[in-house]
Formats: sequence, C-alpha cells, structure tokens
Amino acid sequence: MLFNSFKGDRPEFIVIDTEGQQLLREIAIIDGQGRLVYEAFVDGHYNNESQRIKRKSLPQIINDLSKFLFKKTIICHHVNHDKRILKDSFKYVKKKFPPCNFVCTLQLTKKYYPHFPKYSLEYISKQLRLKLNQRLFNNNFAHSAAYDAKFTHQLYLHLLSMEKMNKKIISNTELSNYPNPFTSSRVDNPFQVHLDFKQVYQTEYESLKSILQEVKKDSNNQSKGAVIIGEAGTGKTHLIMRIAKELLIRNRVLFIRQPNNSESIFYHTYNRILESFNEKVDGTKRTQLELLIAHSFVTILSKIDKVANSINGKKVIDNFRDDSLNIYEVLGKEDTKKYQNNWDFIERNIINWWSKNFSIGGYGLEILKGMIKFCRYSRSDFKDIIRRWLSGKELSDEEANQIGLKNWNDDLSREEFALDAIAVFGKLSTLDEPLIIVFDQLEGLGLKQNQKILENFGLAIKEILTHVPNSLVILNLFPDRWQQFKDYFDDSVLDRLSQNCITLSRPAQSQIEEILNLKSQVVGLSITDFLTEEELKDILSQSSIRSIINRASDYYRYKAENVPLPPTQTTIIDNPKNLETRVQQLENILQQIAHLTSSFLKVKNDEQEGISLPDIFPDLVIDEKENKENNILFKDRLIQSLQPIKDNIIKEYQLPQIITDSDDFGKLNTIVETITQYYKDIEINQLRLGNKKLPEHLSISDNDELVVGFLHVGGSSFTTRLRNFNELIISNPKSYFLLFRDKQEPPIKGRVGKMEIEKINNTKNGKFIILDEITRVNFELVYQLIIQIQEKDLELDLEKSLMLLPEILEEDSLITVFLKKIIKN
Repeated sequence: MLFNSFKGDRPEFIVIDTEGQQLLREIAIIDGQGRLVYEAFVDGHYNNESQRIKRKSLPQIINDLSKFLFKKTIICHHVNHDKRILKDSFKYVKKKFPPCNFVCTLQLTKKYYPHFPKYSLEYISKQLRLKLNQRLFNNNFAHSAAYDAKFTHQLYLHLLSMEKMNKKIISNTELSNYPNPFTSSRVDNPFQVHLDFKQVYQTEYESLKSILQEVKKDSNNQSKGAVIIGEAGTGKTHLIMRIAKELLIRNRVLFIRQPNNSESIFYHTYNRILESFNEKVDGTKRTQLELLIAHSFVTILSKIDKVANSINGKKVIDNFRDDSLNIYEVLGKEDTKKYQNNWDFIERNIINWWSKNFSIGGYGLEILKGMIKFCRYSRSDFKDIIRRWLSGKELSDEEANQIGLKNWNDDLSREEFALDAIAVFGKLSTLDEPLIIVFDQLEGLGLKQNQKILENFGLAIKEILTHVPNSLVILNLFPDRWQQFKDYFDDSVLDRLSQNCITLSRPAQSQIEEILNLKSQVVGLSITDFLTEEELKDILSQSSIRSIINRASDYYRYKAENVPLPPTQTTIIDNPKNLETRVQQLENILQQIAHLTSSFLKVKNDEQEGISLPDIFPDLVIDEKENKENNILFKDRLIQSLQPIKDNIIKEYQLPQIITDSDDFGKLNTIVETITQYYKDIEINQLRLGNKKLPEHLSISDNDELVVGFLHVGGSSFTTRLRNFNELIISNPKSYFLLFRDKQEPPIKGRVGKMEIEKINNTKNGKFIILDEITRVNFELVYQLIIQIQEKDLELDLEKSLMLLPEILEEDSLITVFLKKIIKN
C-alpha cells in the first residue's frame, strides 16, 4: 500500500512542499483534489521581502499546521527534508508535532522506475510527461512551494494508479468503507469548487480567453457576445467554473440563471449580478464588488489632475500605488474623523469625475453613490441595508437616514433602474478589466409557456450588448435551443453572438476515463478497483460526461450499498436478451387486448360471478408488481437526486441573497404552469383592483380559488400594497389568500404596517405568513427540480417526480400542502 491507515476512520491525504534550510521559510499544502488549500511565507525572512500577501509569523504558521497535519497522510517528495524542517520548526516554537503519516514520492518512484538515472522532481515530472495547466515542469518556477507541491500531487496520483493496476477488484464489503466519489456530477454555479481535468475543453477555454482579450483591447470598449453550445451534461457550466477559478482575481464573473418573469428580465439579471458581486475572491479577503471598486476608483483618482497634484491626493494615491486594495486598509479606523474625511475626499472626487465623463441622467449617479457607501462601511448591518438599497428596494426612513442615501419609492421603474445599474458596472470595468456576464440554465425558455419571456430576453441581450460596455456576454445553450433562439433574437444580436460560437463535443474516451479515475482517486481508489471491463464499457457508453459520472455512481451504490442498478436506455437497446424480452411482453399485451376486445361481454358476466381480470390475465399481476418495484426504485432515485440540490440551496440560504417579489412570482408561476401540463382542470390568473398596486400574486383555481402572493418590499410600499390586498380579500370572500414575506427580510416595524398585518390575519379567508427556512428551501427545491429536469440536468420523469414530491418534502412546509392540493385535484 502507498500509505498506512490509522485505526478507525480512513485518513485524508494532503501534499506538502516546504522551502527553507533549518527552519521553515515557505510552505504550500495541496488537497486530494489538487487544490491549493494553504500557502504561507514566514514574515521577516530576507527571501520573503518581496512577498506582499500570505506573510505570517512562524508561530502563526505552526499553529495553522497543527490543524492541517493532524492524523493526515502527508505526501512529500524527498520526505526526509520536509519532515525535518517541519519537526524542527514545531520544536523551535515549542509546539508538539501532531500525529500523522508521511509518504515519499521519491522512494515510490524508485520502486516503479528503478532504472531512472536521477529522481529530482523536475526530472521525474518531465520523464512521465506530467503537466500543470497544460505545461511541462519549468525549472524557472522550481523551489516555489506551491509549484513543487502541485507537481508532487500529479506524481502521487500517477504512482497511485500504478499500484492499483495490479490490484484485484475489491469486494463490495470493502467498497462500503469508502465514500461514493461520483455523487457530484454537476456544477450549479461557477463559484463552486469541483474537480477539474484541464485537458478537457482546454482549447475552448483558451478561445474564450482570446475573445476576452479582444474586448479588453477594443478602444471603443464595445462588448462582445459568445455562445457555448453543448448537449446536457457536456460541461458548459463546468467550463465557466474554470474561467472563474483562473480569472476571478482579475476579471469579474457574473452568473445569471434563467429569468422566469417576462416583466422583469433586467431586474432579475441585475439582482443575480449583485449576488455574484458578493462572492469572495480567493487570495483576498474581499468580494468581487470590492475589487472592482478599488481598482477602478484608484485609476479614476490617478486620472484627476487636481487630485494627483494635491498634497492630500498624492498621499492617498501613493498608498494605493502597489495594491489598490489598500483603499480598505490604510484610510484609518472606520469610527475616526480621519477615515470619514478620507472617504469623503474619495467620494467627492469620484462623483465629480463621473459627472464630467458620463450622463447624470437616469439612475447611474445614484447607484454609483450607493456603491461607494457599500465599500466605505465595514459594518455588516450597514452593508445589508445598502445591499437592499442597491437592489432597488424601498427602505424605512430610519434606514435611509443611517446610510445617507436617497430612498427609492414604489414608482421606481425597476427595469430601467436595473439596466442603468448594470451599465454602471460596465463603465467602471473600463478602468479595470472586462466583465464576464454568463447566462445559464436557459433551456426552459424554449418551452411554449415561456415564449414571452424568451422574446423579452432577446431584447434584453440586445440592450446589454449596446449599453453595457467592456463585457463578454456568454450564453450557455443546447444546440437545438440555439437554433430556436435565433428566431427571437434581433439580427444585430445574432451577428455579435454568432461570431463566437464554441461547441463542446464529447471528449475522447481516454479523457473521460481519466476524469473517472481522478474522481475515484480522491478517496484513494481507481476505477479498476471495483469495476469490470464490461461494467466500465456500460458506463462509458452513456451520452454525456454527466450521465457517465451518474452511471458510475449507480454502480458504486449497487456494489457498496446494495441499491439495485437502474436500467438505462442504452442497456435496453444493447442487450439482445432484454430486447427479446420486451418484444415478447409486447406480443403478450397485444394478445390480451385482442382477447379482451372479443370477449368483453363474457368477461363482464364472469366478473359478476366472481372471476377477476387477474384470473384471466395473470401477466397483468406480474406487470403490476414490476411497476410497484420500479416506482420504489424511482422514488429512491428521486430522493438521491434531490439531496445535492437541497444541500446547495441550504448553503446558499446562509449567504446574503437578493429576494424579490417578481422573482418569487416567476418561480411560483413556473411551478404551477408545469403542473397544469398534467392537470388540465387548473386555471391560473391574476386579480386586479382597478389601477391600485397589489403584491405580486397568482390565482390558482379548480373548484376553489387559492391566491398566493409575495410581499418582500419595505417602507411605505409594503403598507400600501398590503392595504390594497386586504381590500381584495374582502371583495372575494369565496377565495382563500396566502401572502408570504421572507424571514430574511427586515421585520415590519411601522404602526400602520403592523395594523394591516393584523387585518389580514383577522379575516376568515386570508393569512400573512413569514416564509421560514424550511418553506423557502422546499419552494426552491421544487422550482430547481423542474428547471433541472427541463434542462436535462436530471434524467427523471417530471410527472412522476411531481406526484411523489408531497411524500418527500417536509410535512410542515406550506409548499407541501399547496402541492398536495393541486396534485390531488
């Protein structure tokens, strides 16, 4: 074995490289998936003077390492050197060295390649053609801890596969001791971290980078479009994840999921952009928005002669010259006069510069002021208030006064506001790096019920390409959807998108096998450890990367957990015996239909005498039993598919989110319209009360009418709309009304607003409900399930899934009750 195991849980392995003579000078740690999880440089060492970030004192580093090393298997090249430096450094700061195992890739290489003339990491890496970012080992980068550690990780995986090659397939009992390495087969958003085999689609990745450079070099800052075309599961979002991972430190990556409301395309797009801007950038403590503002503001200040030539201006600019992120670090403490004066100076000059260079009409200037406020405050409560203000929500008078911004009101044109806001980001990016704006999960727009959304989406893309400068706008689409969308897009949009169509074809078989091996190696296995040649052939026969990984997961569960292996379309077609069985079953059914037709009257009489149809057609009983078993398998598969979606929703729930009435209405509408495809008696509508503004709502009618609305706004808008909703409730005594407000939104404190809440709760046919975490998670889960099935991210029958949802979701969730009502009727 390559490493020993501790008793109990199997330890994880990490790769470590150290630099230094007697004591530690530099260290890097790579995890099992090849990610850099820790890097540090000892502060005060003369070799580290030019290092600007990640410098720490030796005691701080040793304290960090105590947690990283505990009960880990540690992979090093020339382990005696790294082990000695680590132990001496722990001893130097009087810290106990943690229990762990060491494995030496140098010694293992000697085992498998005994005739190599030398065993330096550089020589071995070049001999074995190991690559990092598609490049062979470069000696100019050697003796950088992170660089050497990454090549040591590559070498270790290679040696691991060598040892596994001659090992027999492990038993199912042994397999159950390992976690399933194939459970994650899809990327929900580009800010997630998944295993990335860079040989796949690297050419396409370089093409996107090349287009981005064209945007950057364009003297007119004209935006460009691109379409990534690929069937479901080919890795379109995965490719965007690679872009985010590699370019996020320089470019801002903005991710927008499918819009669901034809009346608020820009507003939906803008709020998803705000959420993307809240993502942290690796290697910094800052968000994407904070990086964009820091880089662009420092550039603006340097361009203003009056600032650059003043004493105060020179002092400010000098502080930012080497690192623009110093704008958040060197201006003083937030509660001091110095800090306020510095930010007032920056704000005043930025606004003056903007007013001279761009139109002050529309909402742009106000939005810029809000962005400045967002970055000058570090208090989380202030940032939350400004985030809501930036999303166009009306605040309470108290909140607006706290942050010193002009409050919005209910007359705000949210679509115009949103486009102006996106344009502000584009204009600021001309002073930094181009924006990468990605639209994903668009396949549902091709459905008949979404044609109006698709039409407006096409118009929105045209406006974004026209009014938002310095951006690369990317659409991820199925091939047939791209053909369909062409009928709805403006010719000018098609011209700009069609120039850059990037098609993702199925990777080579060897690359797909490598992906499976990399995934299994994360838990210390190889695919040959538990798969026969025939089983691997079945897995690789699937149509896409995702379906291949899902099939591998099915085999894993089948062997490790004794879960029956679900059939696939491929196995039905490829298996002659299976096909023969199906033909025979079809012949039996046809015979039974003929017999039933010719003997209808006799059967009817026989039933009256106590003879049942199963007595006449015993095969029907067998089919019924088979159907029951298939339903159990389907339910298990549905639960298995929902779990990672639910986990991701719960994770996102803990992050700052932009919750809007229009977006929740769109989600509810998508759910109900999907259900009406199978339950035709349901009618959906919206109620009116003259010209008065009502909460976003949907009326769902069969025998009864249920009205479901959302009211996440604040300030006077909340009170006005709820008052109108109460009037609507009184006018429709035979209908039942549910009005939801998300728990994450600020509570209503105004006296009149509270009074209107009491009114609705005192009616017989209305209820004001705080949408709690369980209800929110289940609501999002139902919506995501529908979207992912429509986009073929999940290979599940939609109707059967909807039927089973009420049994699977939390019983105390109102969305469960809602689903039961609709599906039952």
